Amino acid sequence: MRRRDFITLVGGAAATWPMAARAQQPSNLPTIGFLVSGTPSSHREWVAAFVQRLRELNWTEGRNVAIEIRWAEGRNERLAEITAEFVRRRADVIITSATPPTVAAKQATSVIPIVFAALGDPVGVGLVESLARPGGNATGLSLQQTDAASKRLELLRDVVPGLRRLAIMANSGNPSAALDMREAEATARALGLEAITSEILRAEDIAPAFDALKGRVEALYVCNDPLVNINRVRMNTLALAARLPAVYGFRELVEAGGLMSYGPNYSDLFRRAADYVDKILRGAKAADIPIEQPTKFDLVINLITAKALGLDVPATLLARADEVIE
Repeated sequence: MRRRDFITLVGGAAATWPMAARAQQPSNLPTIGFLVSGTPSSHREWVAAFVQRLRELNWTEGRNVAIEIRWAEGRNERLAEITAEFVRRRADVIITSATPPTVAAKQATSVIPIVFAALGDPVGVGLVESLARPGGNATGLSLQQTDAASKRLELLRDVVPGLRRLAIMANSGNPSAALDMREAEATARALGLEAITSEILRAEDIAPAFDALKGRVEALYVCNDPLVNINRVRMNTLALAARLPAVYGFRELVEAGGLMSYGPNYSDLFRRAADYVDKILRGAKAADIPIEQPTKFDLVINLITAKALGLDVPATLLARADEVIE
């Protein structure tokens, strides 16, 4: 079966897993509560990667494990309700990604193990004691990458000749995105670039944010956040209309028409999160499992978008790319 066909199959089934689990699965199966910060369309590939790895580890939905998926759809106000449901249903482990869902899970329970597939700074936000010895009931994969901001800004300078002014856009309600914004600001100053910040909290804030940037900057740095991924088509449409070359941390933004991205391979992170779940379901304690960091990073460039923006991407940069869309 081709990868895309598998993703479509698993992703389509994912939307119905909660109902199927309640209706068909034996009550004595170990239960994974999967709190997805986005939507089926925004996170389908990542969920599919997690489920596929579970199968490789001999955990099959409906046979020896139950998977209860809930989609927060980028709405942080739903997180407390979803995590409270997992606690009531006595889930054996809760899976999250991004900071707000993980914080919500941690606030809901200090007993049920929590595995985060991708989280910016678990130590800084007080979720764990250290990367080597998490303590408590949470562990997983951290995105603490101090050089990611500088690499993304270097990419912008390579593609936008004479870049002097840029905007840094972030969901200020996400502590990890706020941290990314601060790192990008510091890096921009070190590179002699003038940077302005643009904060968004809801989908409704995105269009006005782009309107405010028109004519003021020459490029855009977008901080990683589920809200950004969910609204990736809108983000790219507005960036193109404003003639703003944009760099992202999600490859999915580039596949949806963005200019370029550099960041961890999120499908790989969600696969590795399944290994954590496997260990916990077999008796390991979250407190004793060290937090790991990404090992696979992707540089993705969209030449169609570059042409639409009138940009010539250097051949040396294209040679470094993991994927070029043309």
